[in-house]
Amino acid sequence: MELKLIYDVCIIGSGAGAGPIAYTLAKEGKKVLILEKGDIYSEKDFSKDEIAYARRDVFTPNLKDEYHVIEEKFDDGKWYKFPTYETGWSFWNGNFLGGSSNFMSGYFHRLKPNDFKLKSTYGEYANSNVEDWPISYEDMEPYYDKVEKVIGVSGEYTKYKHAEPRSSKKYAYPRLEEHPVVELIDKACKELDYVSYKVPRAIISQKKNARNACYYSNYCGSYACSSGAKGSSRAALIQPALETNNITIIPNAFVFKLLTNKDKKIQKAVYYTKEKIQKSVEAKLFILAAQAVESSRLLLNSKNSDFPNGLANSSGQVGKNLLFTGGGTGSATIDTNLLSKNKLFQTGYFVNRGLQDWYFTEEFKGGTIDFLFEHANPIRRALRLKSDDNGNLLFGKELQNKIYKNFTKSRVLNFEVFTDWMPNDDCFVSIDEKYKDKYGVPVATIRIGAHPQDVKVGEFLAQKAVDVLKQMGAKDIQSNISPLPSANLQAGGCRFGDDPKKSVLNKYCQSHDIKNLFITDGSFMPTGGSVPYTWTIYANSFRVADYIKKSDLI
Repeated sequence: MELKLIYDVCIIGSGAGAGPIAYTLAKEGKKVLILEKGDIYSEKDFSKDEIAYARRDVFTPNLKDEYHVIEEKFDDGKWYKFPTYETGWSFWNGNFLGGSSNFMSGYFHRLKPNDFKLKSTYGEYANSNVEDWPISYEDMEPYYDKVEKVIGVSGEYTKYKHAEPRSSKKYAYPRLEEHPVVELIDKACKELDYVSYKVPRAIISQKKNARNACYYSNYCGSYACSSGAKGSSRAALIQPALETNNITIIPNAFVFKLLTNKDKKIQKAVYYTKEKIQKSVEAKLFILAAQAVESSRLLLNSKNSDFPNGLANSSGQVGKNLLFTGGGTGSATIDTNLLSKNKLFQTGYFVNRGLQDWYFTEEFKGGTIDFLFEHANPIRRALRLKSDDNGNLLFGKELQNKIYKNFTKSRVLNFEVFTDWMPNDDCFVSIDEKYKDKYGVPVATIRIGAHPQDVKVGEFLAQKAVDVLKQMGAKDIQSNISPLPSANLQAGGCRFGDDPKKSVLNKYCQSHDIKNLFITDGSFMPTGGSVPYTWTIYANSFRVADYIKKSDLI
């Protein structure tokens, strides 16, 4: 008779919320199982193929098989549902070992001390659900510092008004090589009396163990890193932790239900294989880190007689107060009148400049501006040039000349604006039995309702970015601030807090209801800060791993 192995820890997902747990506990000698929805790949499998990475579903599910339902409010005041296979708007961000951290651009910003207490700082906004965090910046700072060293963050410290306190005076790795356009940005900011902030990146500038330093390929965002320089959970944490022989990875395992026992603890994770065969595993402790939307979906789909509204949901808060990031984008043309051709067309070097002068204001919470060149993808760049100024399609010599000029005479400098996504009653995850994936499992319905304050702050910051571009002498300046979110930045849905009636998790991201369940992706966040979430998710996961390590849970 075969003995059934019961693992110490079962982790569902393998991205930024999962990696630190696996890394820490495997090094402690615990037997760790990772259930990964996608496959396992390594650096030798990665290329710069735009068709494979950006134009086909190579690393994400086909939307005809696995999709989400988006719920939007129309001008008539009613909410309407649209499956994403109808629009192509995908909320999948990378289904293979390491998750979406494989595809991040690695712009790393810490939260600031006041990000942990926005309600106390600014009071309550009407029609919002802003709450202070149950922990402080001081609780998180040692773990931000740990991420710099373990994941690998390259940068150079900038002193400015809203700079957060740091225990280390320098970043773990020297800054990456910079493109000459930073000279124009720095000069324009100085003339405007703005501080040009040097943005740190989760990309190592020097070799680290088996990971090679960045070789400046010019393809970061949307691409997995073939050098190992980018600080993905896979490259920075899981691959080195495999050397302990304490980690087992089951790929192509779609976990669709968690089963509890008579003690109201999770006993099994049930999953489908790629061949739709149902299997299950047992563990003493379960870590859910499937990214915010899918984590809420799994809990809601796991309802039973003890938890009729979904697992860990006695508060009714599972799926509620979903967060994205508010803001938008803008662009301008930089040509050879501003920089010599040799300088302008240097490829691969980073811009790594941002503005956080208005991260906080006396009246409202502001945000972050990042500057970056448009993505190097040639097909995408060429498609953007297919029409004239009146929207008419171009053909033949006229189109050829426009593409040639764009590719050889100028470059497009973009900016991105990040603002807090105000938590509200109209942004949440739910389940509708009408909509099911290829496995017959109800998919997540995502209601997207943005707070008006998000757009107001976004437009304020966009104007500051436009001021910089004008001061630089850039042309064709445009900006677009929208209430629609970026699908790749997800948080909330299982917020943590001290009151079990108002939150899903305690301050250590442990379920109030189920003591052997932790949720360590971005779901725990009550507010998101005005930055991408990845650094904070990594840091918090290391913090939770330390708590588990010191506990008697396993």
